Amino acid sequence: MELTALQQDALVELLNIGFGRAAASLSQLTGHRVLLEVPQVTLEAVDEVGDALERVVHGHVASVHQIFTGPVAGDALLIIDESGAAMLKELLTNEPALPLAIDASAREVITEIGNILLNACLGTFGNLLKVQVSFSVPHLSIENVGAILESLKVAQEGIRYALVVHAGFRLRDTQVTGYMVIVLSVASLDRLIRAVEDWEHSQN
Repeated sequence: MELTALQQDALVELLNIGFGRAAASLSQLTGHRVLLEVPQVTLEAVDEVGDALERVVHGHVASVHQIFTGPVAGDALLIIDESGAAMLKELLTNEPALPLAIDASAREVITEIGNILLNACLGTFGNLLKVQVSFSVPHLSIENVGAILESLKVAQEGIRYALVVHAGFRLRDTQVTGYMVIVLSVASLDRLIRAVEDWEHSQN
C-alpha cells in the first residue's frame, strides 16, 4: 500500500497543524520559542519500519509509546536518539547534559515532549474524524530501534502499517530531529486516509 502525492501532502498539512499546537504548548512550558516541522511522511509495512529507522538512528534511542483507542486505534511512538534527547533536555531545562546521555532529567523531558506531541497530533486526527480518541499513559523506554518495534509486533496480530513522520525541533538556533511512528491496522489506516481525503476536498 502506498500514499498518493495528494494523501501525503494532506497528511503533512494535518500533522503540521498538530505540531503547531504541540510547539505552542512546549513554548509555554519552557519559556523558549519552540518550532516544530513535518518535512516528510512515509508509509511503511510494520516489518520494514526497523530497517527504515535504523538507517537514520543508531544505537540506543529514547522512545515514548502511547496506545490510542477509538474508531481509529493503534500505537504511537516518538523516537529520539541519545544525542538528540540530551540536547533537547539541555535546551528545554537549561541543565547541562551529563555524560550519561539519557539521565533521569532527560527521561522526564522526553516523556513530556512525547506526551504533548503525540496527543496534539492524534487529537488533530480525532477532530478531523469527529471521533473521540483515548490515550494510554505514555511509557518511556531506552532500547535499540529493533527491540522497540519487536515489542509492538508481539502485542498485535494482523497486517499493519506505520506512518513514519520526520519531526524537526528547532529552538535556540539548534535543530534536533525525532521520528514519530503511528502504527495502524489496515481498517484504521483506511478510515484515516478516507477522512484525510474528505478534509482535503473540504479545504478547496
